[in-house]
Amino acid sequence: MRLLMLGGTEFAGRAVVEAALGRGWEVTVFHRGRHEAPHGARTLLGDRTALDGLAALDEDPGQWDVVVDSWSAAPRAVRDTARLLRDRAGRYVYVSSCSVYEWAPPAGYTERAPVVEGASADSGVTDYARDKRGGELAAVDAFGADRSLLVRAGLLIGPYENVGRLPWWLSRTARGGPVLAPGPRELPLQYADVRDLAEWILGAAEQGLSGPYNLMSPQGHTTMGELLDACVRVTGGTAELRWTAPEVILGAGIEPWTQLPVWVPPGTDLHDALHSADVSRAVATGLRCRPVAETVADTWAWLRGIGGTAPQRPDRTVKGLDPEVEAKVLGIAGGV
Repeated sequence: MRLLMLGGTEFAGRAVVEAALGRGWEVTVFHRGRHEAPHGARTLLGDRTALDGLAALDEDPGQWDVVVDSWSAAPRAVRDTARLLRDRAGRYVYVSSCSVYEWAPPAGYTERAPVVEGASADSGVTDYARDKRGGELAAVDAFGADRSLLVRAGLLIGPYENVGRLPWWLSRTARGGPVLAPGPRELPLQYADVRDLAEWILGAAEQGLSGPYNLMSPQGHTTMGELLDACVRVTGGTAELRWTAPEVILGAGIEPWTQLPVWVPPGTDLHDALHSADVSRAVATGLRCRPVAETVADTWAWLRGIGGTAPQRPDRTVKGLDPEVEAKVLGIAGGV
């Protein structure tokens, strides 16, 4: 199989490239050259936001079985690239997001749930949900419904994470001492190790799948307690998890998801949207999710290997809780 990865030097794209190389695929990576591509991939340089930024791709004679695109800004960049490649590639895989669903999707929502309105393949940057939906429209417009695959990803974690969620928890537990652990311990979580996402994408391409797929682990694949316990274990075990009731955390003005990454309070629209999707279609077509302990351990090993500081995408908010706020809340809560 011949793969063209648009991007491919960071997080999700890098995982796809490494998985494809591991399968013996021929891989071409089109990127801006800010980060080194994985060894074994052929590189084309260009900037999709610049005038003539697709020149290297346009002039290259290559043809591919599958294109994978994880673009998350102006949909017109997806439009232009997909139109350029529609006669040179067999299938276009667009890594989208479960954010494309109209708010708020109910618990157990499937790929048939209503999507946001107002998105366009021709637009510039709007907001994340409409940008991703516009990217979907662009892929389908160029390749048709039968040759386009829309991967509606949820929470992604794992090695190379540049968003700051799991790396923050690992850094926090490595620091030790009392840790504000957002309860309840048994809160079910839904996510995908980025490597499992990559393997499913490649398998889906081999199967010739098309259409939208919710892509994250089955509901309750792990819990908040299992995730944080794993973080404590791999970082040395000196952290003391102080499980704190959601109402105490919210009463202190702490923002779920951003200040306490991954966590959102149970029984809320946000939890239903982020941790309660129906992923039966993806599971039926080959999605396999590794244990959370493996994801945590591998991410910690990667983080230590790069000096302990994870890269941070400039277009994503910084995650984590200020130590002074944490100490104050722990003093109020008393560690329930």
